[in-house]
This record gives sequence, structure tokens and C-alpha cells, in this order.
Amino acid sequence: MNTTFEPTRVRALLFDLGGVLFDFDFAHALDHWAPLSMLSREALGGAFVFDEAYQRHERGEISAEQYFDSLRQSLQLAASDTQMAAGWNAIFRAEITPTLDAVQAARARFPCYAFTNTNATHHATWRAAYPQVEASFDRVFASSEIGLRKPERAAFTHVCAAIGKAPAEVLFFDDLLENAQGAIAVGMQAVQVRSPEDVRAALRQLGVDVPASR
Repeated sequence: MNTTFEPTRVRALLFDLGGVLFDFDFAHALDHWAPLSMLSREALGGAFVFDEAYQRHERGEISAEQYFDSLRQSLQLAASDTQMAAGWNAIFRAEITPTLDAVQAARARFPCYAFTNTNATHHATWRAAYPQVEASFDRVFASSEIGLRKPERAAFTHVCAAIGKAPAEVLFFDDLLENAQGAIAVGMQAVQVRSPEDVRAALRQLGVDVPASR
């Protein structure tokens, strides 16, 4: 993806969270559930998909209990809600410190927001696990709270309106190409994040004094 943008037009920054500000890996959920499934670990990995139920859960259209029921069927799990939640919340790993430092530096020059596809259970878990992350933004938009998820056109339109900026004035950072492309489709500027340096390099183009990595 071409990540060039027009620095002079940027008036606000919008960041994805998972894969940009902190790491996560669904393999840890599958490892937790493997002893509870009739499927092999390999088959379990193939059966876990980001299906319609997953997306509805991220929009807040169904509860965690309803989504867990769907997972029990697709993954052939004999697990209580407590066991399901334990695996579900095992995905979160470390903060991505170089990016977090860069975002905090950027706030001296730009309003900074976050937009994450997340369900209510995960939202509560990462909010507790990474208090510095949420505190680094003027506002965090969670798909399960606004009822819209990336890369839906309506999701980006909603966020830009809430920020109070025209789409072209918002620079969006996301690790997923489809989300970056979705933002561009509504007129936003976007950077696909493959590493912390992608964020830091873009911020330097905006004149942000990015601190050295620690």
C-alpha cells in the first residue's frame, strides 16, 4: 500500500489499537480451549474464523454469552462461560512501547483518537491491562459501543463526524490493509502499520519530535 499523505492537511490522528499499540494473538485462546474441544489443535485453528457471529459481537449486537454459544458449536467445545472467557481474554500480549511513546509525543501537536474493533469483554480486559494506552487518547471509539466496525464506510464517517474533522483532515493508522483502504475510500488519509517505525516515520513527517525508542 502507498502510505504517502499530505502532512499540511492533517488536523487529527486516529489510531487502531490491537497490532498498533498492543500485541494480541488468538492462538493463545485456541491453546487454552484445545483440551476442551473434540477437535485437534490443528483443526481447531482451521475452524476458528471471523464469521458473522464474530462481527455481530464486535458491533455489540449479540452478548458474550451468545457468541460463546456460537463458538462452542463451531469449535466443538465442552466449556463453561467462565472457561470460554478465560481463553477469550488470553490473547493479549505486551504494549508496543515505541508506538505508545510516539503517540504521547504527537499529542503536543494534534488531537489523538483511537478506533478499535473490539467486543465488550475484550474492551474491559485491555482497558485494565493497558491503562496508559487509553489515557494516551482524547477519545477511544470502540466498535461494540458505536455499533459499527472497520472497514465499514459508516464506521469511518461516524468517527470523523464525532471528531469534528473532515475525512481528509484525519490521518488513520491501522495494521490491516482492508481497514486502511476502507478509510481511504471515505476520503481519509491512511498509513498501514507494519512496524512501530511506520508510525514514527509518519509522525516525523508531521513535525512531531518523536522520542528515541526505549
